[in-house]
Amino acid sequence: MGSRFNLYITEYAINSLLRQRYKTLFIYIVLSALIFLLSSLFFITNSIKHELYSTVDSLPEITIQKIKAGRQDEIGVEAVDEILQISGVQSAVARVWGYYYFENAGVNFTLVGIDEYEEQYKESLKSVAGQLDFESSSMIIGEGVKRVMDRSYYKEYFNFIKPDGKMKRVYIGSTFEGETELESNDVIVMSKKNIREIFGIDETKATDIIVKVANPNEIATIASKIKLLYPDARVVTKDDLKISYQNIFDYKSGVFLALFIVSLFTFFMIVYDKASGLSSEEKREIGILKALGWRIDDVLKEKFYEGFIVSFFSYMTGIILALFFVYVLNAPIMQNIFIGYSQLKTSFNLPFVLDLQSMALIFFLSVPVYIAATIVPAYRSATLEADEVIR
Repeated sequence: MGSRFNLYITEYAINSLLRQRYKTLFIYIVLSALIFLLSSLFFITNSIKHELYSTVDSLPEITIQKIKAGRQDEIGVEAVDEILQISGVQSAVARVWGYYYFENAGVNFTLVGIDEYEEQYKESLKSVAGQLDFESSSMIIGEGVKRVMDRSYYKEYFNFIKPDGKMKRVYIGSTFEGETELESNDVIVMSKKNIREIFGIDETKATDIIVKVANPNEIATIASKIKLLYPDARVVTKDDLKISYQNIFDYKSGVFLALFIVSLFTFFMIVYDKASGLSSEEKREIGILKALGWRIDDVLKEKFYEGFIVSFFSYMTGIILALFFVYVLNAPIMQNIFIGYSQLKTSFNLPFVLDLQSMALIFFLSVPVYIAATIVPAYRSATLEADEVIR
């Protein structure tokens, strides 16, 4: 009998929502939209954080840059031998790389030079070294670079403009995928010889020097020793880069915080309106139900079902739409809040990160709160006498 009555209450709650279909539909749409917005922002944030930290983990433990007049300058390759003399240093490599601006597409390519027999500091570069033809002017490009070159009709080769104004033709080889898409999206890998020619870098100079340390606990100590050895150099550790990335991300998150606050404010305005009291029609309905023999807990149970149905289906709709928007459509427009408007960066695919903590947070901020806002005014009316409520 009890289960049958519960089924009857559930059916009555559904019919009650259908009788107020326009009001129910309005609340459902607004609540779904707010949950969709919050969920999308959380999903984008967590995906980019995951990609950034994965990228930082693949970076060198220590990077040494020559600073001149407050700007990075080329560093002498002879410093590698001096750094290798420091106790605890496992390896040191002089890197040759830089940014090349492709004016036709309005994007920057990251050109990275490698040598055939040198130790590569990234796993992705080790695989690239096995594909690259070091005897010819060829390059291996990232997926983002390939898309940009294809749009500009560069299928077999690309002409780089050197500092003296002459052209340097480099043939396009295969494409590669890095440990993260953020890492490899705008990267072009070729021999150091070709990079030096394109950027006009002398054989005795390098862009910077990267250092691998045998014991990670000694990174800070070795960095301070290098700083003493080269006072005019900037010595950057992996931890420094993590802090820098986090600061940039926190700055971008200001827009996220503003949207989060606006969404919460809108939601709680709906809750306040819901909790401030029932309409005269709803009060009369509760009075009639009590006159027919319904108890207070029966009325509250029916209101619980009403609030749960609306809030839960709104939650599920918002979450599903956010998952589709972020991980299928790749969050158009919204992801630019965090990663900018570069043509290369807009093709960046967000990695799927299922953040149960954020989903639980949104659930407890929406479903129980809305149910409570539905039950509280109903309880006030249900505790009154039936004839008083009807009047």
